Amino acid sequence: MTQSKLSQTEEYLWDLIQSNPQKCAHLSIEKLAEMANVSTATVVRTMKKQGYSGYTEFRQSALCNSDQPRYEILTKVNEKIRKVIIKNQTELENTIELLDENVIEDSVQEVINANKVYIFARGLSELIAQEMIIKLQLLGKIVQMHDDPEIMRTISKNISADSVGIFITLNGNTQELVDVARNLNKKDITTITFTTNINGRINEYSDLTFLGFKSKTSYFKNYEVHSRLPLQIDTRIFADALAQRLEEMEN
Repeated sequence: MTQSKLSQTEEYLWDLIQSNPQKCAHLSIEKLAEMANVSTATVVRTMKKQGYSGYTEFRQSALCNSDQPRYEILTKVNEKIRKVIIKNQTELENTIELLDENVIEDSVQEVINANKVYIFARGLSELIAQEMIIKLQLLGKIVQMHDDPEIMRTISKNISADSVGIFITLNGNTQELVDVARNLNKKDITTITFTTNINGRINEYSDLTFLGFKSKTSYFKNYEVHSRLPLQIDTRIFADALAQRLEEMEN
């Protein structure tokens, strides 16, 4: 399996992983690097030399091949279904690892202080936006959602400064959403973005960004229906955190 000669540090790291692959597979790349006292770059480099595309592929492989899976169902289903379950587990765990406590707290405070909240989404992300609308309304916030490209572009030019704009976009490159974010940015209106693409163009105009982890694997190869699980996780955490803060304020 080895494709390139490992350096002394990489050899040490690989030996550490091989001595307890399941424990290491359940660690984030940052936690593994800290435990081994190496850089995350060394982790990635080691994985590539060992034939993996990166640390995420190693984790998925290790979890799939585990003799003692964390979940009982993984001992009962066939290999293909097992990989489907592991894919979702990986998205869940990696998305939580990417959470930033400061982004959560700042986003919650911005929404608490906002007079009105505008949510913008397109495609399957609209379903997540609709759930968020209900939760924010239950918490007493005035909320509007827009999914029509031309309407959202027009609305964004007239939003008042005491508002907050929330964007839910998997790839962060949907043109109309980027346009709206740019309009709000020019008006100095706080923008909060939920996405899985760190390089998405919308991030340039986002004040606060929740970054989720999206697996490259899609089981609907002929359609643009990639998993929105990372967005669902982040928006749920945000809404629940908001509810907790508002409850604290009431008490």
